[in-house]
Amino acid sequence: MNFNDYQAKSRATAKYPIIGHGVVYPALGLVNEAGEVAGKIKKVFRDKNGEINSETREALKAELGDVLSYLAQTATELDLSLDEIAEYNLAKLLDRKARGKIQGDGDNR
Repeated sequence: MNFNDYQAKSRATAKYPIIGHGVVYPALGLVNEAGEVAGKIKKVFRDKNGEINSETREALKAELGDVLSYLAQTATELDLSLDEIAEYNLAKLLDRKARGKIQGDGDNR
């Protein structure tokens, strides 16, 4: 499956209220689900000595799927395709690597 197929097919499950602008709800959902991923990783280090077992991997797969779903809806509300976003991001990262700027911080490096 490619990103654009996922984005189009996942739209059928996107049922949410429009809160001022269509992007608000999925953007908040994206942050919430990303937090759930981080929380599960945190607990791996707190409770499991940093070892990710198959049960945790499956739980993370489910949460990452939720992140992907909200990312797709956020992109759709902004009239962007996931393929477009992925291509842009990869080009940006490869350019940074070529210029020796992959480390550090800030968008414009």
